[in-house]
Amino acid sequence: MSPSIEDETGKPRVGLFVTCLVDLFRPVVGFAAAKLIEAAGCTVEIPRTQTCCGQPAHNAGDRKDARAIAEATIEAFEEFDYVVAPSGSCAGMLKKDYPALFKGDPDWEGRVAAFSAKVHELVSFLSDVRGLSSVEARLEAIATYHDSCAGLRELGIRGQPRALLGQVEGLRLHDLPEADLCCGLGGAFCARPSGVSNAIATRKTEAIGASGADLLLAGDLGCLMNMAGRLRRQGSAIETRHVAEVLAGMTGEPPIGGSR
Repeated sequence: MSPSIEDETGKPRVGLFVTCLVDLFRPVVGFAAAKLIEAAGCTVEIPRTQTCCGQPAHNAGDRKDARAIAEATIEAFEEFDYVVAPSGSCAGMLKKDYPALFKGDPDWEGRVAAFSAKVHELVSFLSDVRGLSSVEARLEAIATYHDSCAGLRELGIRGQPRALLGQVEGLRLHDLPEADLCCGLGGAFCARPSGVSNAIATRKTEAIGASGADLLLAGDLGCLMNMAGRLRRQGSAIETRHVAEVLAGMTGEPPIGGSR
């Protein structure tokens, strides 16, 4: 195991868990996350051996593959001072579900506990761990914020993104009716009971429209892609972005589901 970089430079060493969706569909979120972490006084590294967090296998009841993925993830990231993910869902898996996968295994329990203790969702890390209270970003828009199920209920993320968004020059933040209502995605939930999922998503987009915002923000790309797709099919002009893009001042890319 490599020594902590904090011992050599005074800066904590952060391993950025990019997430599958960010890697494949929205790389700008990863770049924005790295920029924000560096602005918070840390060094950022992205282990090339990282893969999925294992959540799809875990949610499907495939404990064997979920554990194998978890072992690989721990080995890729355990040398860092912190592990940060721009996703409440993935961070929740790493922090809350990994310990259960290894419960009762004396060879892994302590190792997993140490790993999970240093896992954080991006905005929570910036606010709660690094004490970041301001950002150098500007965006003229009226935004509203969706609380993802995992981020809110598993990790207690609610006030942190709103506080930092309040520091973005030109941005006005409107309350979202039923902000904590699920977007209807829920991993494979959107495919199995699709009627229920569609009803939840419709209720969600109605609330987004009622907020009076022209920009929807959230901390989970899966939620954002689901809501962006439905808004677009409904003919809505409301744009959708990951919160990291706005906080980092990196809004040059088209919105999620948009085109150049």
